[in-house]
Amino acid sequence: MEKMRCGWAGSDPLYVMYHDTEWGMPLFDDKKLFEFLVLETFQAGLSWITVLRKRENFRNAFDGFDFMKIAFYDDPKEAELLNDAGIIRNRLKIKAAINNARVYIEIRKEFGSFSNYIWGFTEGKSINNSFRSLSDLPAKTDLSDRISNDLKKRRFKFVGSTVVYAHMQASGMVNDHLTSCFRYAELKKLGSKQES
Repeated sequence: MEKMRCGWAGSDPLYVMYHDTEWGMPLFDDKKLFEFLVLETFQAGLSWITVLRKRENFRNAFDGFDFMKIAFYDDPKEAELLNDAGIIRNRLKIKAAINNARVYIEIRKEFGSFSNYIWGFTEGKSINNSFRSLSDLPAKTDLSDRISNDLKKRRFKFVGSTVVYAHMQASGMVNDHLTSCFRYAELKKLGSKQES
């Protein structure tokens, strides 16, 4: 029998794989969290599938999303990225990725890890939503507003509330799989905080 999935996954094998194995899975690894932050920064104004299809190109262009290396990118490296047809060539977003790598390192020094910092907003647990329809999914919430404001205060760029909420969904801070989706129950079992 065909598994029930969130409607947005469609039939594209890349999207289905991402939906089934990554989206909404609680993520505590700093390197992976940074990867999603970079990809979501570049996604702003575009569709996620566009970014997903270029993900490997981004991985190659950005040294495997190694924030310790990205923090030291210089003008020639910026120019190289701007000329890389395999990624989304947007000067402001490239500059933001480099800037954000530097701030990311500062947050890790302060909190021990970025994971400690970001998951501190949900007390280390996923928030389990109970959405039945795609139209119920919010683009942002009060919590994503709060996190966005804090990130901006720390000098992060391209971290508006919508980008932050997409990051929360991707990294499992919120379980936004529809209740009819097979992943909803699987992720709910991982230990969660019920949304009131």
